[in-house]
Amino acid sequence: MRRRTIYVWGLAIVCFVVLMIVTPAIPQSEAYHDFADQRKFFGIPNALNVISNFPFLVVGIIGLILCYHENYFKLSLQGEVLGWTCFFIGVAAVGIGSSYYHLKPNDARLVWDRLPMTIAFTSIIAIFIIERIDQRKGTLSIIPLLMVGVISILYWRF
Repeated sequence: MRRRTIYVWGLAIVCFVVLMIVTPAIPQSEAYHDFADQRKFFGIPNALNVISNFPFLVVGIIGLILCYHENYFKLSLQGEVLGWTCFFIGVAAVGIGSSYYHLKPNDARLVWDRLPMTIAFTSIIAIFIIERIDQRKGTLSIIPLLMVGVISILYWRF
């Protein structure tokens, strides 16, 4: 890795840590958890909010299978398979985490709603870097981007 790249990543990490230290976590309003549809269906609270997450699980699993099945997506760039794997894991996990949150909405469960989304979002950013800017830099950015996303969610919660 070139020195300039190391310095840029180091500066970005230092800025991120300093911002986390000097700024307070943004509190989540309890009103956030009051959803429009609070009906039960077959004993499932907030049924439509819970059930509507099932397609995320399905799409995530199908995407994972197609990533590895005879190169269905024709992924040829270094790191693309890892990036798309992380993305589809995140999408599938949204189906589980968001359903868990919507069963009984509160701040503790909201972490499990936001965490999978963050994994998917940060993975897609790395994929954009791989496909549009530089394969090597994008591949190297997958883990740091995932870490920054996860740390930001943990910082918000704890």
